[in-house]
Formats: sequence, structure tokens, C-alpha cells
Amino acid sequence: MAGTKVLVVDDSLTMRALISGALERIPGVEVVGMADGAAEARELVASSRPDVMTLDVEMPGMSGLEYLAEIMDTKPMPVIMFSTRTQDGAAESIEALRLGAIDCFPKPRVAAPAELDAIIAKLAKRLKAAKKADLKPKAPPKTAKAPPIDWNGRLLLVGGDASSTKSIFDLFSGFPANCPPTVVVQHLGPGLVESMAEKLAEQVAPKVVVAADGVKPEQGTIYLAPHGDAHLVIDSWPNGTLRLLPRDPVAGERPSISLLFASAAKAAASNAVGVLLLDSNEDGAGGLKALNAAGGYAFSPSNEGGYTLARGMVSQPVASDGLVAGVLKMCSK
Repeated sequence: MAGTKVLVVDDSLTMRALISGALERIPGVEVVGMADGAAEARELVASSRPDVMTLDVEMPGMSGLEYLAEIMDTKPMPVIMFSTRTQDGAAESIEALRLGAIDCFPKPRVAAPAELDAIIAKLAKRLKAAKKADLKPKAPPKTAKAPPIDWNGRLLLVGGDASSTKSIFDLFSGFPANCPPTVVVQHLGPGLVESMAEKLAEQVAPKVVVAADGVKPEQGTIYLAPHGDAHLVIDSWPNGTLRLLPRDPVAGERPSISLLFASAAKAAASNAVGVLLLDSNEDGAGGLKALNAAGGYAFSPSNEGGYTLARGMVSQPVASDGLVAGVLKMCSK
């Protein structure tokens, strides 16, 4: 993470100072500029060449969302959003993540800057991941209606974090209404899962719901793990049930991607397909390895770009634009 240059963009002078102060407490991070809006930010991007930008969602004139869309369309770079509304699960935060932001953080109250201390560790983690982010401009996903599949009975598991939001939208936008039963663990902040479910449901053909304890996964439905004090697992397959387990965090995360994948390895084995959308060994990789060893199918990011599909000792590359087709093929007769 050494040498990470950050540009802070916020219309509030006080917030610029608070965010900059927090960032400068992270080893290896240098704040190379502060801007009060999109116009000044464009100039500083050209002159300071930051590695990462922090951006205010609510700004006068060109909003943070509008400027983020411009960045991702013209010259993509890792962007972390700050919002007074993030903790309320505002749709703006999910839209920012869908556009390509790698995370959204709540702003601290001006009178209590110590609140920002609680997210410094997470900020450091996001800045470290930012340099690995795949921000190459991508063609918009095809919007043609996907034909129904002849489901083969396999359960689909998907894992990601806030930076995976765009990938999740792209993946599920290619799914037919009768998609395989799909269970998702995504690391999002408090209050954001409900907004994610609502936004996703507006744009994809399958039904999207927040998972509840005791629900039996059904074809045509995508289940998002709730944010809170429990892990989401599957107890058996077929005819299994989703369970919420109030256990300690795994690799610092709750719900845990690895625990979901590991439960599927035990319950479904070869009747499970796992898709890991984040390139991280902290949560997800261990569970995906267990699923693969049990005879399930495992998609994970490749070091060469795109994804790798593995089963046992056999693996093959899958291009990013071939992920939807690859996943549906593994879930079809």
C-alpha cells in the first residue's frame, strides 16, 4: 500500500479536513490534494495524478454520482464515496457502488471527529484493494431478455464485497427469470442490503429478496444475506433450508462468504456452483477451496484477468464477458 496518493473531494471544508486527517494516519497514504467540487477535482486529477479519490455523494452543482459516472466513463479510477445518507441505506449509496465505486462510508458528525477512527482500518483495507481493482472500461451488459434455463438442480452461491456491486449487477442482469436458486453473501455496511435488494430487483429478471432463517431456496429467486449478527448457510441439498447462525466473525466478516461456501460443500458437494467476485484471501477463498475439493464448481478471479473455473484438479479460464454464460451452463442440463 506504500505510496498511495489520494485526492479528497467534498464541498465542506470541515469534512475535507476530517477525511484528509484520517487518511494521513494510514501508513503509506499521501493526500495529494483537496477539491470542493467536480471542476476543481478534474484539474487536480490531471496535475496530481492520484491513485484513489474520495468523493462526496451530495455536492452542489454536479453531484458526486454524476461526477462518478463521468469518471467511470472517461478515465476510471478507484473511488471511495462518503455520504451523510450511507448509514440509512440510501439508494444513492447503492447507485454509487453500481456505477463502480469501491465502497461507501458514512460521514462523521462534525462535532465528533473521533467517529472517523472506527473506519480507518476499513479505509486502509479498501485503499490496499484499490490498486488491484479492475477498472478498465467495459461494454454495457446486454439487455436482451435471457432465455429460460433447463435447471439441473445445482445451487448457486455468490460472494463479494462493496466493490463487487457492479459485477453483481452485471452477472444477474444476464440471468433469466427462472435462474437457479442463488444465495449471495456481500459485505456491505449497515442498512445497505435492503437498498441493494430493491435496486437489484428493479433491474433483473429473477426475484430478489433478503434471506430469512428457515427459508427454502427456490428456483427464480436470488437471496441476499442480511447485514447483522449472523452468518448465512445452507443446511442440506436438495430441499435444503437457509439458516442464520449467530456465531463469531470469520476472517473478520459476518456474514462470511467462506462459511456459506463451506456449508454448500458439505450439503451439496457436486450439486453446488460457487462464484467469488473479489480477489481476496481474507474471506471467500478458503470456502471456495473447500467447495472445489468436494466436487463442486468454483469460479474465482484470475491473475491474468477474467475468471478461472475449477473442479478438483481441473481448471479452465473464463473471460469476464463469459462469466454469465459459464455460470448458467454449470446450472443447466
